[in-house]
Amino acid sequence: MYNIFQQENFRLPFVWNLIWRSFLCVLLRCLTAAGSPMTAASPPPLTPPQLPFSPRRPPPRPISKELHFNHDLSATKKLQAGVDLVANLVGVTLGPKGRNVVLSNKYGPPKIVNDGETILKEIENALFESDNLSLLKSCEPISLLLDKIELEDAMENVGVKLVRQAGARTNDIAGDGCTTSIVLAQGLISEGNKVLAAGMNPVQIARGIEQTAKVLVSELNLLTREVQDEEIANVAAVSAGNDYAVGNMIAEALRRVGRKGVVRIEDGRCSETNLKIVEGMQFDRGYLSPYFVTNRADMTVEFNDCKILLVDKKITNPKDMFRVLDSAVKEKFQLLIIAEDFEPESLALLIRNKLKGVLKAAAIKAPSFGDRKSDYLNDIAALTGGTVIKDEMGLTLEEASKEVLGSAAKVVISKDSTLIVTNGSTQHLVEKRVSQLRNLSEYSEEKFQKKLLNERIARLCSGIAIIQVGAQTVVELKDKKLRIEDALNATKAAIEEGVVVGGGCTLLRLSTKVDGIKESLDNEEQKIGADIFKRALSYPAKLIAKNAGVNGDVVVQKILSNSDANYGYNAAKNCYQDLVAAGILDPSKVVRCCLEHAASVAKGFLTSDLVVVDRKQTETAPMRVPAKRPLPMSKPMRPPPMPSPNLMRMPGARSLSQI
Repeated sequence: MYNIFQQENFRLPFVWNLIWRSFLCVLLRCLTAAGSPMTAASPPPLTPPQLPFSPRRPPPRPISKELHFNHDLSATKKLQAGVDLVANLVGVTLGPKGRNVVLSNKYGPPKIVNDGETILKEIENALFESDNLSLLKSCEPISLLLDKIELEDAMENVGVKLVRQAGARTNDIAGDGCTTSIVLAQGLISEGNKVLAAGMNPVQIARGIEQTAKVLVSELNLLTREVQDEEIANVAAVSAGNDYAVGNMIAEALRRVGRKGVVRIEDGRCSETNLKIVEGMQFDRGYLSPYFVTNRADMTVEFNDCKILLVDKKITNPKDMFRVLDSAVKEKFQLLIIAEDFEPESLALLIRNKLKGVLKAAAIKAPSFGDRKSDYLNDIAALTGGTVIKDEMGLTLEEASKEVLGSAAKVVISKDSTLIVTNGSTQHLVEKRVSQLRNLSEYSEEKFQKKLLNERIARLCSGIAIIQVGAQTVVELKDKKLRIEDALNATKAAIEEGVVVGGGCTLLRLSTKVDGIKESLDNEEQKIGADIFKRALSYPAKLIAKNAGVNGDVVVQKILSNSDANYGYNAAKNCYQDLVAAGILDPSKVVRCCLEHAASVAKGFLTSDLVVVDRKQTETAPMRVPAKRPLPMSKPMRPPPMPSPNLMRMPGARSLSQI
């Protein structure tokens, strides 16, 4: 018998493989014939459930308005309530013995401030949200306002925003005097409403206030005198809340950099406040794109050990900058390009490489225009030790290399200004340039040309004073910084337009001039407007005395009874003396702005006969989902019958009837 296992080329795995494949084929045929689920059609895709209703977004409702006519002075009274609220709120900070206000912060430590403008900004940002504003309860006027901080009445909110314009405008122009402007505006509005209630013509009253303000500004110029060097410290100290350490530091800074020099305020790294003098130049040109910003918190470009490229023409071809940019990338130095202008393609090249992290660069336009632009570029070149690229000089941007670049120890560029600080290595070039400018100024006959030359000399000669504010805590640091900023702004205003007697006494002296102003007015109602201004001028002095714990009416009467123009009340020492000798001075510019802006706000307030505000929107009711319907049933469901007690009886047990 022939045995297949005895063949030499027989392989057992090959046979088993054939058997296994045959078995699978038979199995698949059987499953297919039986209609196995493996070959069944896939179920249809699931569809999302359909809601029994289709919710639709309601159409936007038109914003309705409310019209409030001033027939019975009801609108004016509500507006005045908002004015009084703001005036009482910021008025507690007025004078050397004014209280502080604590402003809470959701994302950081609270701020303790003594500045009316800062308080108003917080009120405007928070829109009178009670959880964003908390006040010291030690002050009685503030504690009385705690329940009124959140104004639900739209009319009072309009009054708040209206009177805020007086303080904000004064602070923007003069840098100080926000609180005084608001208090003076409150006095004009309060006294004006009294005469309007008697039936006076508001138009003539407002015209009398306007004419009186113009004449009082002229009288103020007669009382103004130029500030002396030794008085700068007093002006700064009074604005800083009688902090003579701050006043002396600001006076020293201006003495070293000049009255037209630049003084900056920065956060210090220690607990002591220090003064640092550095050389530098500042001009009004900002970065051309916010993509150059390196400090997101302050939105500024800050470079250290920076190179500067000066180009006296418009950069049209981005390829012309390749040689300079290649050096900046290879040697990894920061680059500032100052040119007449930039084409979008050239600017896009810098922005693209800045965003990629390949290049640290920024671009600004050259200061001034025309011939003066070239002069300013030459001044910057002398300060930084660079070379201005001009076609007239035979030097093109394409051929420029690292040797034509200037250098700066620090460059700070904001949205509208640029500060260049050097390390003093180019002092000999600066002195040579200043000597040339002084010679031109001496031989120049035009006053305007002389003024421009003197400004350029001041930019080159004057360094930059940096006041590094130090404190123990962040709260104290912010408070100090605000006080120093107010003192610096007041000092600059005093240098610009002179000084007058402080402590509210100048406004009181101006009130004695009103009787002479009334003779030039047209009718009796305008004269009544002048009398309103006369009474309102005593409001700041009364409030200063009130914050010091003294009767304001008595103080005003005693000051006016003395004919000496310098005689007044020193609230810091609680005595009457010569305020000029005591160093209590106010910038004339601040007083002028207070008169003009308070009169402007009061004029618009008193002549308002209609107020239009948004109607308070009621909250819409939430959408209700319809109740689910019960499922249809053919027969009502009945509870199952209880089992018979006989079925539950065990064998041998007795029923209840047998017991």
